[in-house]
Amino acid sequence: MSVPKIINLGLPKSGTTTLATAFAEAGLRVADWMARDEKGDKMGFVGRLMYLGYFETGDPLSAMPDFDAYTEISVVRRGRNFWPQTDWAIISGIRAHHPGARFLLSARDPEKHADSIRRWSNLGKTRLPANHVPGLPQFHGQNPGEIERWIESHIKFCRHVFDGADDFLEFDIEDPEAADKIARFTGVDLPWWGKANENENHRPRDEDDEDSDLESEDGVS
Repeated sequence: MSVPKIINLGLPKSGTTTLATAFAEAGLRVADWMARDEKGDKMGFVGRLMYLGYFETGDPLSAMPDFDAYTEISVVRRGRNFWPQTDWAIISGIRAHHPGARFLLSARDPEKHADSIRRWSNLGKTRLPANHVPGLPQFHGQNPGEIERWIESHIKFCRHVFDGADDFLEFDIEDPEAADKIARFTGVDLPWWGKANENENHRPRDEDDEDSDLESEDGVS
């Protein structure tokens, strides 16, 4: 399938897994949080691979060239802390090397979004406050309103970077017309649209085994 590169700039728990599922059901090859090769073997975290590609070649997608869509691109877990959706250098690098790429921002109401982050495993309670995350430095994120402000600031950042551009679509994951808007914007028909990776139904991806599988990958993880 010939489609433009599609990059989602949304933060965790903003509907990234729903987006990944929708694109996969449409026949696209999707890199969602953890990139996997055609055999299903782990290649490394998407965020980590974007920075490897950027610093080695200038192209953030060069380490993952065979994927169509990149839906959850950040990671913060056990020493891995990569947030390419907050980095102008990564965004501009993709735009320079992949003319026609389409950028999405999956957004939610900041209060609902922050609540979802706080309830998802230890993401909001431990991992975010314990790490230096762009826009949310270490020791921040535990007090009321801090994660909400971080979310709002990321949305403003994306709007500023793409002000007036035609390669950017911001959408609300709860908008009943979201799937149609994304399909028109990307040129990809979406036969499935729903809710995936809800807090009450799923544990975090690979939480039990990710480190044992990745520590030997020569630092790629």
